Amino acid sequence: MSETVPPAVLTIAGSDPSGGAGIQADLKAFTAFGCYGMSVITALTAQNTTGVQGVHPSPPDFVEKQLRSILGDIDVHAIKTGMLFDAANTRVIAQTFRSHYADASSRPPLVVDPVCVSTSGHTLLAPEAVQVLIDELCPIATLITPNKSEAELLLSQSNRAAKITSLGDMIAASEKLLLLGSKAVLLKGGHVELTLADVEKLAAERPDVTVVREELLADNMEILQVNEQDLTTRPLVVDVLKEAERTTLFVSPRIESMSTHGTGCTLSAVIASLLGKGHTLLEATRQATAYTHVGIETAFPVGHGHGPLNHLHALTQRVIPPPTASNPHPLTRILIQSAAKTWKEYVEHDFVKQLAQGTLPRECFMHFIKQDYLYLKYYARAYGLLVAKSSTYGSIESATQTIVNVINEVRTHKAFSARWGISEADLAATPESPSTTAYGAYLIDVGLQGDSAKLIMALAACLLGYGEVGLWLKKEATKPNSWVKLKGNAYLQWIEDYSGEHYQNAVKLGLETIEALAVADPPNALRLQEWSAIWEKCTRLEKGFWDASMKLL
Repeated sequence: MSETVPPAVLTIAGSDPSGGAGIQADLKAFTAFGCYGMSVITALTAQNTTGVQGVHPSPPDFVEKQLRSILGDIDVHAIKTGMLFDAANTRVIAQTFRSHYADASSRPPLVVDPVCVSTSGHTLLAPEAVQVLIDELCPIATLITPNKSEAELLLSQSNRAAKITSLGDMIAASEKLLLLGSKAVLLKGGHVELTLADVEKLAAERPDVTVVREELLADNMEILQVNEQDLTTRPLVVDVLKEAERTTLFVSPRIESMSTHGTGCTLSAVIASLLGKGHTLLEATRQATAYTHVGIETAFPVGHGHGPLNHLHALTQRVIPPPTASNPHPLTRILIQSAAKTWKEYVEHDFVKQLAQGTLPRECFMHFIKQDYLYLKYYARAYGLLVAKSSTYGSIESATQTIVNVINEVRTHKAFSARWGISEADLAATPESPSTTAYGAYLIDVGLQGDSAKLIMALAACLLGYGEVGLWLKKEATKPNSWVKLKGNAYLQWIEDYSGEHYQNAVKLGLETIEALAVADPPNALRLQEWSAIWEKCTRLEKGFWDASMKLL
């Protein structure tokens, strides 16, 4: 369908007058993801954030009438089910779905959230309905999304009883649940206590399992690690997506919150929305888990019990999520991940490794120092262009201070070079290498293009890159039997300079600058793509500096 026409997505569930769960939560989620939401109400409830006070089911024939009314008129792109209440309603929904879509290939994606018990502990699915759900609804589902208790109930009812207390149990249970007939299973891990060690242990034992660390730090993100909360010991939530050919874990930090009412409804509704828009099940689940996580983390108080998550945080769809306590640097993460291969090759370059071991030939380092001296002139001039593009005294001051810092760094270069027998006249007389000219010319070119944001991205890649290298070497040096040799290393001062407090304070300021830019003027997908391309190219040009030096070997 046309991207300008919102896909129609249907929820078949109960009504929550407090607005946090049921069809109310589903419709909010549909809207947040650009879909046209519709609903078939299976039951009216009297409930709020403290619990469910009563349930008034819809008659099965009226549930069928609602469903046929919609299916007979509107082209439905995806359907999700939530609270179905009893066996009669569950059966009529499955039968109506089968009869209307007699040709199985024409069926829209069907996401089944087997709602059995409310957050407050109230039973929402009659015991006899569980078997109907297993026999008639699961076999036609694209995805079922049980939590721990619901998974154990479904497996017990189908004579595949399992107790779920570990990550291994979750994966085994998801494999058994897949035998109920759905194309895939998302076993939610909100009620299973896990840590990063559990995830890493299983990943080592099961190379066939893919781990999506959406909210966690990946390799070569030391500059973020020192500025963010350490998540290595923090409790995690792990959701297991089991498809026929693969198993994927979605890992995020556990949030201690009372704002969890309707999280299961919301998660399944977002997945249905994205399936209706043509996304793969893997991508739909990734986005849905990330959206739900931020929704809990940014929730505002409602009621006196378990309040709802914040469905509003994505009403304006952002390609960069807003900074949160567990992810204060979302743009920097995206930039590093977008150029992960080049970034790793740069950070862990042979030049860096030999420098850290003290085995880098003197002529290689001298080549680098001389060229870096010449490059810094381009860098300072580029910040001069940024001053010209700045519209506030604060931004003018920040860019001007960086120029002063560069001039001070040049003085450090002169002093450092002098200790290696290189005079200022030698530095000035050194011809520019092609890699220096290419990098410097690129910075000036970006600076002349008129977009200050693009210039900030280009300049940040250099600033943050050296900070990352410094911290990576510092971390490696602390490991037992480390390959990094600091004692007697002729290049120790260089390592200490870039891992030290003074430079890392500049890195922190750089992080704050680009993140503030993304918050003040959120980029669309095309603009973010431009920023990522600039970041990747500057990282490649930085790597070229060290490539050029190593060619002297």
